[in-house]
Amino acid sequence: MSQTLAPAVATAGPALPRSRRLLRAAAVVACLPYLTLKTLWVAGSRVGMPEGSPLLDHGTALVVANVVTVAMDGAVIVLALLLTRPWGRAVPAWLLVAPMWIAAGLLAPVMAGYPLQLLVRAFGGSAAGTSGGGGEPFLHDWVFAVVYGGFILQGLALGALFCLYARDRWGHLWRGRLADLPAGPAERAQRAAAVAAAVLVLFPLTLRALWAGGGTTGLSAGVVAERGSDFHVLESLYVVYLLAAVTGGLLLAFRRVPALPVRVPLVLAGIGSGAVACWGGWMAAAAVVTQGDAAHRPTGLMLLAYAGQMTVGLLVALVAARFLAARSAGAVRHPAP
Repeated sequence: MSQTLAPAVATAGPALPRSRRLLRAAAVVACLPYLTLKTLWVAGSRVGMPEGSPLLDHGTALVVANVVTVAMDGAVIVLALLLTRPWGRAVPAWLLVAPMWIAAGLLAPVMAGYPLQLLVRAFGGSAAGTSGGGGEPFLHDWVFAVVYGGFILQGLALGALFCLYARDRWGHLWRGRLADLPAGPAERAQRAAAVAAAVLVLFPLTLRALWAGGGTTGLSAGVVAERGSDFHVLESLYVVYLLAAVTGGLLLAFRRVPALPVRVPLVLAGIGSGAVACWGGWMAAAAVVTQGDAAHRPTGLMLLAYAGQMTVGLLVALVAARFLAARSAGAVRHPAP
């Protein structure tokens, strides 16, 4: 068993427990609906797209986006194998943790957001595009149910596999309390990054909170016209993830709650930073690649919000990475017996 972030030596080891085999199968099977739909769309099929869907107007950009997302979802299958095969123990830490951070960041808002959206709709909420703006739906409802249901299962299965793998390989890194790491150069760098994130978060956090509460400042005309309860749920979640990321980063950097278990701020920083960084980057990239009509193009403030939250996420991820690197290097002060 590896006790550091250095690559572990692959060994045959004991047989994989049945629970992990089932989780691996669930992760792989959960990818199939999305991969099937995307492959059909790349091949020219319009299954799941209603007449008048804006997606039909994007042409080459949509094909490129579909190819990229097929590769991204295919990576989930690779990760599921890596987390359950003996050769996966020899993979360098960064080569596993980086894609897992991205996967967690992209899946977490879907896992929380889609059930919440359905719950709000059950009490009278409206889906995006049905709030009176006259926007055309771009996919049939069953597509969201199939795809997002698959994403939720992927997130649960892959998350469980990663937790089990990380416990076996690096479990010592998140044991103990925040007080167990002594001060040093790494801590000063963490504090600088955490403070920068706490300052930079104010802009995207303010805008996201404003949009979640019904404000329209900075939104494009198309978004304003087509907002529904789905939009407000997602904006509220971005507020939560921004706060989680910055809180986790500050706790790791300043350790003002020394008795707090290390795993608490690590989870806040890890999932929070991944969610805001990956979705900020994804929305910024989508705005550049899929140039729609003028009414639906992101405004300057929207693009700044995306860039701001992406920067915040990367800074908090840096704090967590340096924290783990310091513990991995053996700079842990063990409490007296």
